[in-house]
Amino acid sequence: MRVTLNAPWLDCDLGAPHRVLSWAPHRPGYQNARHILWRQVRNADLPADLDVGAWLAREMTGRDAICLLTSRDISFHQTARAMVAGVTAQALATVGLSNAEAVGARADRAGRDWDKLLPSYGTINIAVKLSLPLSDTGLLEAQSIATQARTAAIIGAGHRVPGGAIATGTGTDCIAVAAPPGAEDYAGLHTPQGEAIGRAVFDAVARGAADWQATIGPQSEG
Repeated sequence: MRVTLNAPWLDCDLGAPHRVLSWAPHRPGYQNARHILWRQVRNADLPADLDVGAWLAREMTGRDAICLLTSRDISFHQTARAMVAGVTAQALATVGLSNAEAVGARADRAGRDWDKLLPSYGTINIAVKLSLPLSDTGLLEAQSIATQARTAAIIGAGHRVPGGAIATGTGTDCIAVAAPPGAEDYAGLHTPQGEAIGRAVFDAVARGAADWQATIGPQSEG
């Protein structure tokens, strides 16, 4: 994985075409791609009446990649790597927590001026590259492990949402998991690949959350 920052773009180059699963705003679902991009946005990029999907498609003209969106300063990106029994996982994450939520509930943000908040509006975006070839079924289980690791790292950070609950993520998180195409159907917690994915994602997200709390604050605005 090679990471290149060229604001407002952050490029995660997988080194070769991989099978990727995500719910990214540009090219979601199962895709074949070599690049996963971040596009950092500000107020002027996303006025209230904008068709964001169409705007992002135009921004991606000439770029053959999956793309994630965030208002988090992409210069604060974090990387982590883990190897277990010869299987390597690498993670790239940006972590913003201004719109953090606790799963199973939604914070009351009635009356907030989102246009004014957008410059500090954060999300958690993650790309994971696994060395072990996976089937589409294996990639789906790998996605679940990456999501679990994200949640564990945010709980460990102790970030509070309005009302005082511990955050488990944000309302706009996105995770893209990539692996060479193959026949391996399993990537759960009992497997080397599951352990490697979990450790890499946990470490990258934990460092990103610590950065956010140190520079912006340990609690989302009410």
